Amino acid sequence: MPQFPFHRLVVIGTTSSGKSTLAERIATRFDLTFIELDALHWEPNWQEAPLDVFRERVRAATQAERWIVAGNYSVVRDLVWTRAEAVIWLDYPFLLVLNQLTRRTFNRWWTQELLWGTNREPFWVHFKFWSKDSLFHWLFATYWRRKWETPKLLSMPEHRHLKLIHFKNPREVEAWLERL
Repeated sequence: MPQFPFHRLVVIGTTSSGKSTLAERIATRFDLTFIELDALHWEPNWQEAPLDVFRERVRAATQAERWIVAGNYSVVRDLVWTRAEAVIWLDYPFLLVLNQLTRRTFNRWWTQELLWGTNREPFWVHFKFWSKDSLFHWLFATYWRRKWETPKLLSMPEHRHLKLIHFKNPREVEAWLERL
């Protein structure tokens, strides 16, 4: 197995940037436990887990010695980031992420892919851009905020121990993975 310099990482980025896909690839390649925050957060019928339940699930999952977390949930950042050694930030151009979100939403709906328990992608809900249930609404609401918020979060004293691995496009990710 190839050597990997980290035992605990978190992959962040806006919705549909590829956090889970990259985290799962790294987990498989370097024998890390893959932790997907969405899977711990979503209950059947797209109900959010109660906060205390979600936090306990995350706390328990991150007790493993070697893991990689995919997700940005601020309500569990204190649990994840304090134990992590590095943050991989997928900071991709807006149009690339929008395209990925459109393709992913359509593909998940078309194939009726099972997501996190009993959930399936609701196609038309996402195209109601004004609805808080729409991932497109979420992308527009959070994309630019994350661009200025992430550097501020990483500069906080409690996060200075984290090594930042910052990617601006998928080609950079692939080149990095090849070098490992």
